[in-house]
Amino acid sequence: MSPKITHRPWGHYTILEEGPNYKVKRIHVDPQARLSLQLHQYRTEHWVVVAGIARITIGDKTFDASPNDSTYIPVKTMHRLENRGETPVELIEVQCGNYLGEDDIIRLDDDYKRHQT
Repeated sequence: MSPKITHRPWGHYTILEEGPNYKVKRIHVDPQARLSLQLHQYRTEHWVVVAGIARITIGDKTFDASPNDSTYIPVKTMHRLENRGETPVELIEVQCGNYLGEDDIIRLDDDYKRHQT
């Protein structure tokens, strides 16, 4: 069975694997799109850029990440992923925690006017 693609206004993601206390996703961010400024109550995230140039905000720091660059987002830390370029950004995200549901997203700012979950 092939992994299911979940579409979002900024692109899409695919869950590659999941188990107790971890989930692995491939995230695709369309050109000129960005995810909400958000935080999670129950999970950390590890991001590895595999294509494109990602603009990453973690707390009060913003930086660009290229393929093979990685970063860590602690629990309850504000973060955002952006693609300011003309080609897609792809990254691998590893989530770790005792709860990994999609409803563990507290949106602080969202270009697509989605309600906080």
